[in-house]
Amino acid sequence: MSEVKKIATRESYGNALVELGKENDNLIVLDADLAGATKTSIFQKEFPDRHIDCGIAESDMAGIAAGLSTCGKVPFMSSFAMFAAGRAYEQVRNSIGYPHLNVKIGATHAGISVGEDGATHQCNEDIALMRTIPGMTVIVPSDDVEARAAVKAAYEFNGPVYLRFGRLAIPVINDNPDYKFEIGKGITLRSGKDVTIVATGLCVIEALNAAEELAAQGVDAEVINIHTIKPIDKDLLISSASKTGKVVTVEEHSIIGGLGDAVCAALAEQAVAPVYKIGVNDVFGESGPAAQLLEKYGLTAPSIVEKTLAFIK
Repeated sequence: MSEVKKIATRESYGNALVELGKENDNLIVLDADLAGATKTSIFQKEFPDRHIDCGIAESDMAGIAAGLSTCGKVPFMSSFAMFAAGRAYEQVRNSIGYPHLNVKIGATHAGISVGEDGATHQCNEDIALMRTIPGMTVIVPSDDVEARAAVKAAYEFNGPVYLRFGRLAIPVINDNPDYKFEIGKGITLRSGKDVTIVATGLCVIEALNAAEELAAQGVDAEVINIHTIKPIDKDLLISSASKTGKVVTVEEHSIIGGLGDAVCAALAEQAVAPVYKIGVNDVFGESGPAAQLLEKYGLTAPSIVEKTLAFIK
């Protein structure tokens, strides 16, 4: 069996910026002294005159990006999610969100899978923060193919966009000719009738693997990839939930304010189906190898299978 191709979506981010930069002179990339980690160094090497290192000053970087966007540029401000969404929240809200400026936020190293950097760097609250900013689009790609497509779509979209990327190399699952990325549209990766599993980011592959194991146990699970948390694909979610009657959400984020809550809000208006949320359960992370942390915090396929079976039975 051939080895599964794996790539970190932060690396996809850097590569996609270079591809876009070759075609668009107005694309400017900003970083906060983390170009090597966020992979914007790939862009910096190719286009040094269009890369600005703002130093360890994400709040200033947000203001600079806001100013550039008023001058016909399309800035991508880049840092770890903890700093892009956390440290700079006020400036993102007031300088970018409030005037609805055309700034893109490339937030890398999100979630538990940051690993050994520990709780201070494992941002499990960023989706919740960004969802609350009026007019902010929030995207969490599931692999390299989707991350590249998301960066391109964000560039073409007029308005603020938050893009969430990971540190950990993850399997490529969307490398097929029929794949199509569209902001605000979820993707049904597997049809089923017994339960709907809605996942985002690196949890999508785990949801697919869980569905395979559930099938072996006689449970037919539908798997939906929600790459756009806001605006969320209400129609797809309602349609699937109406068919299966039960919904499980899976995310590398707090169960408070993230994908799970977004799905609950989408379904609550019609009370279509009960929802069980799998994610980080109102706790901080800890230092350790990414794979072990994902297992410990219940974000791998075996845990999804166990929790889904308990929920539906």
